[in-house]
Amino acid sequence: MPCVVTTDPSSAADADRALVDRYLAHVRVERRLAERTVELYAVHLAELLQRAAEAGLPLQRVATAHIRRWMAQLHGAGRAPRGIALVLSCWRSFYRWLGREGLVPGNPVQDVRAPKAPRPLPKALGVDDAVRLADHQRPDADPWTEARDRAIVELLYGCGLRVGELTGLDRDPSAEARGWLDLPSAEVHVLGKGGKRRSVPMGGPAVQAVGAWLAQRALRPVASPALFVGLRGGRFGPTAVWQMLHARGIQAGVATPVHPHMLRHSFASHLLQSSGDLRAVQELLGHASIATTQIYTRLDFQHLAKIYDAAHPRAHARTGRDDDDKTTDTP
Repeated sequence: MPCVVTTDPSSAADADRALVDRYLAHVRVERRLAERTVELYAVHLAELLQRAAEAGLPLQRVATAHIRRWMAQLHGAGRAPRGIALVLSCWRSFYRWLGREGLVPGNPVQDVRAPKAPRPLPKALGVDDAVRLADHQRPDADPWTEARDRAIVELLYGCGLRVGELTGLDRDPSAEARGWLDLPSAEVHVLGKGGKRRSVPMGGPAVQAVGAWLAQRALRPVASPALFVGLRGGRFGPTAVWQMLHARGIQAGVATPVHPHMLRHSFASHLLQSSGDLRAVQELLGHASIATTQIYTRLDFQHLAKIYDAAHPRAHARTGRDDDDKTTDTP
């Protein structure tokens, strides 16, 4: 079906709005997208209509150069890369539908990509806070629960385990076990991402904490092979670990809300600050690519930069330094 080109601006605008309405009906009825998604599509397509009208273009004559210019304008106006990516995704789907309907010869959005967002830093505790959390004790708590929770903190911070690796640990090695501890050798064996196994050394405090937990665990025998179990005898799950750490962080006086991956980030950051051995940290974390581990070098620099800013008499002269305080939990 040939592309339709209209010359009357008012009729072109009406035709464009009709195309958008047809597409929104398509995604609502045929694709059954969520109403909130359809509403966002309507907002993004209204923006497309406005930009095309300002350029004096029917939607069917929009080219890749126009899309790139509009994306640059959005970026220059301060729109976040993530927001631009969502706009592009909507427009790309719209033009893909127009192509299937035979209304455009090609998709002008197909090869347009949003600007890359700066990769934010992982959230790590300071050394003092991490040690305070690991050393925290609750004298009035149930000894069984307290021993389990301390062992969990030591393994997360002392070995850099992911929460799924920790909760997958069994008390004894077996063919079915996803992971287990070898206390005599002071090693923990885990099944990481991609089904890859790795061994991580355990420090003295972790060995002692796990030994104390195993002694308490033996007082209430349970059938579960899991190393960490709840009061009802089932495997202690990730959600329970999150809740325990959040509460324990508050009790220990740690100002930042604590979660399992934060302790993994803290393990990596503090180890890299002390050793500078990026390759070793990669192996201990089980990262497939060293590029994933390299983000912790930025944390190390941030730590040094803060010391400089606080202590050096000429630090106040620095202006325009990037602030890397934004955080995430990706590695």
